[in-house]
Amino acid sequence: MVKKENKNTRYMRTKKRSMLRKKRFLIPIAILTILITARIVLPYFVKNYVNTVLADIPGYYGEVADIDISLITGKYVINNLFLNKLDANTQIPVLDLEKTDISIAWSALVKGKIVSEVILTRPQFIYVFEDQQINEAKDPDFDDWSKALTDLVPININHLEIINGKASFVQLAADPNIDLQLNHIELNATNLRNVIRTGSELPSKVEATAVSIGNGNFVLDGKMDLVKKIPDVDMSFSLENASALALNDFTTHYAGIDFAEGEFNVFSEIAIANGYLTGYLKPLLKDSKLISAEQDGFLNTLWEGFVGFFKFLLKNKGNNTLATKVPISGDLNQVESKVWPTVWNIFKNGWIEAFQGSVDNEIDFKDAEKASKS
Repeated sequence: MVKKENKNTRYMRTKKRSMLRKKRFLIPIAILTILITARIVLPYFVKNYVNTVLADIPGYYGEVADIDISLITGKYVINNLFLNKLDANTQIPVLDLEKTDISIAWSALVKGKIVSEVILTRPQFIYVFEDQQINEAKDPDFDDWSKALTDLVPININHLEIINGKASFVQLAADPNIDLQLNHIELNATNLRNVIRTGSELPSKVEATAVSIGNGNFVLDGKMDLVKKIPDVDMSFSLENASALALNDFTTHYAGIDFAEGEFNVFSEIAIANGYLTGYLKPLLKDSKLISAEQDGFLNTLWEGFVGFFKFLLKNKGNNTLATKVPISGDLNQVESKVWPTVWNIFKNGWIEAFQGSVDNEIDFKDAEKASKS
């Protein structure tokens, strides 16, 4: 015999079902409300934190305009961050980052690593010589601003990308003003925290291209190990087909000469192991001609003639180049260039065998490693 449910039992059961139905709606609504509130409020807290970090950098000041946060993807975007030096003669920012995307590297999570990816869009680094000299002599212990900026990224950076960047060296006191630039910088650095472990001695890969003043083509390629306290490096770079005329402001100020035509090239290889550096720098000037202004004084004209004579005497007649190769080596605290090999290489290029307009592929990480142990 089946017992009938009394009214109280049916009421309780109906009430319980009703509460369960309400919870099904209330819980998602509560979670959604929390996410929306966090999405609205969190950017203000993060912006205040970032501006506090920038304000606490000794000798500098800066701020950000806006911050966007995506809670779902774990990504936040810093818009229009600038940093300038206190008491600077100019209002030109040392660092001007139009857009910085910071996110978790999800692919690294599979390998058990929590690291970040940073993408800088149209960043500018401008070193104004006169601004950077202020207070440095008085207080050489100014904190490195780059250390403070790393506090803006809560976890280690494993992937760094630069899109359409710019780097400049400016000297306003020079007459004429000097402005040496690299434009359209495209950089990609991967595996910086050694997430992918292989048998490679240098696990991190760095590649970069840029356009220099005079429309020269800059290319950098190398490997690093940034996990070490003093990073190990094996890197090469080249600057090709830059118009020598674009260097006239620099050469006029420092050497008293200017060019009517010619191409400027630089090739280099550098390796660092255990704090010891070895490598070379190979500048090469091709099809160059000097110009002498009519208003130049007697001493300037004499100097330009002297330089022109030795340029004619030392250039290679086969490919019309003036070049040398500067060996560099030593502990990072005391890197030295070798004078006599540098002078000999000028004569070698001019009279014996012309240097090739390319990287020589003669420096290897093992060379620096071996030298560091000797």
